[in-house]
Amino acid sequence: MTPEPVQPARVATGRRAVLLGATAALAAPAIARAQGFPDRPIRLICPWTAGGSTDLQMRAIAEAAGKLLGQPMVVENRPGAGGTLGATQLLQSRPDGYTLAQLPISIFRFPFMQATPGWNPLTDFTYVSHITGYLFGVVVRADSPFQTFNELMTWAKANPGKLTYGTPGVGTSLHITMEQLALKAGVEFLHVPFRGVAENQTALLAGTVMATADSSGWAQLVRDGRLRLLVTWGANRAKNFPDAPTLKELGYEIVSSSPYGFAGPKGMEPAVVQKLDDAFRRAIDDPAHMAILDRFDMAPWYLKSADYAAFAARQTEEEKAMVQRLGLKL
Repeated sequence: MTPEPVQPARVATGRRAVLLGATAALAAPAIARAQGFPDRPIRLICPWTAGGSTDLQMRAIAEAAGKLLGQPMVVENRPGAGGTLGATQLLQSRPDGYTLAQLPISIFRFPFMQATPGWNPLTDFTYVSHITGYLFGVVVRADSPFQTFNELMTWAKANPGKLTYGTPGVGTSLHITMEQLALKAGVEFLHVPFRGVAENQTALLAGTVMATADSSGWAQLVRDGRLRLLVTWGANRAKNFPDAPTLKELGYEIVSSSPYGFAGPKGMEPAVVQKLDDAFRRAIDDPAHMAILDRFDMAPWYLKSADYAAFAARQTEEEKAMVQRLGLKL
């Protein structure tokens, strides 16, 4: 008797079953890891000094997110190198979700300012959640002769290279924006880089520098009358400092706010990313965290993981074009 021929449909079905079984077997460990995540504390790297606006914001959201995840989220300060030390730590960390870092705009800018880039923003990180952005501004001591930003710029033009100003580091948005201002106004500043807002403010209060360009970590010192806020860099006047004009109002047509979020090493499990993203999304609205954002005029700006990755890609192209246009080098 002639054997019954094998039906192609049955072969295909069998192959699909084998493939589905293999896929499920490969996915099972990842699913198990995600279901058990986290089972120990999570490290969240703040690449700025303690006590500044970023540090306080990150500690507030870390506490709220840690409660939601059932494990503490511990903030670790690694200041210096223009806010890039968190990113370099991610390059050396396992993609298990237990090491995350804040990524400032300098992460997208520095590779195009270096002869040998230290990382690729498009491929070396897993973007978890976008969180907020800074309010930037220029402050002087309360006893400074500069009552307005225009007075500061007029003096700088009459005294080339003598107006000293501090920032959190070379290549930061604060440094670049100040140099853009100098270019527009035809003046020459003397830049003095520091590792973060604490060192920056200490130098200003000691008279080591004449002005400071920084995020709103200066807010309480302005409220206390120890510093004078000359200008802010947002699209509109700051809610807590409505008397301070913006750069646009003064005719410079510059807006600088430097949004940021949290990321991990490349190759993180999607399910782990989802858990972290969900926790950060919910933690943003925590009252203690919102109070910190309000204190420093930092608006919530949440983007989920996929949208943050798309934003990072656009930001990378914009920063590349800006670096090439200005000829910036580290």
